[in-house]
Formats: sequence, structure tokens, C-alpha cells
Amino acid sequence: MTVISANDLKTRGVSVLQEVLRNAHEAVISVRGRESYVVMDWHAYQKCRETELDAALTEVKRDLAAGRVHKDSVARHLKRIGS
Repeated sequence: MTVISANDLKTRGVSVLQEVLRNAHEAVISVRGRESYVVMDWHAYQKCRETELDAALTEVKRDLAAGRVHKDSVARHLKRIGS
């Protein structure tokens, strides 16, 4: 994975990201030597989000099939979860 320093990003701007993302799926931005952020192109991000949402939907379907659901009012739900 390619690491770009925050200083390099500051001085070179978006062009450094475009350069890195031409050859890699993502780039790591380091701040003061610590890996702090990940940047990816829009299509890679959309695919990542789609995968997360598919996993969440699968989990919900398993919970429904196993009967792990509550049918409460908002007030009862908040009381049950301790809010």
C-alpha cells in the first residue's frame, strides 16, 4: 500500500492522489509519521459500501429467520436498550 505524507499532499495537492491511485486501489495518508487516513477512488468506495450493506442485510435476514427481533414502540425500545 502506498503511503503519502500529509506534507506531500499539502504541497502537491490532488495530483499526488491521482498519481498513486492510477496504480493502486488505495493510498494511505500519514500525519507526523502515523498512518491516519485511507483514500480510494469513488468506484472502489462504492464497491466497499455495497459489500458492507450486503453483509448487514445478510445479518438482518439471519436474525429474522432465528426470531431475534423485537416488536416494540419507540419508547419501549429505548427503555430496553437503556437510553
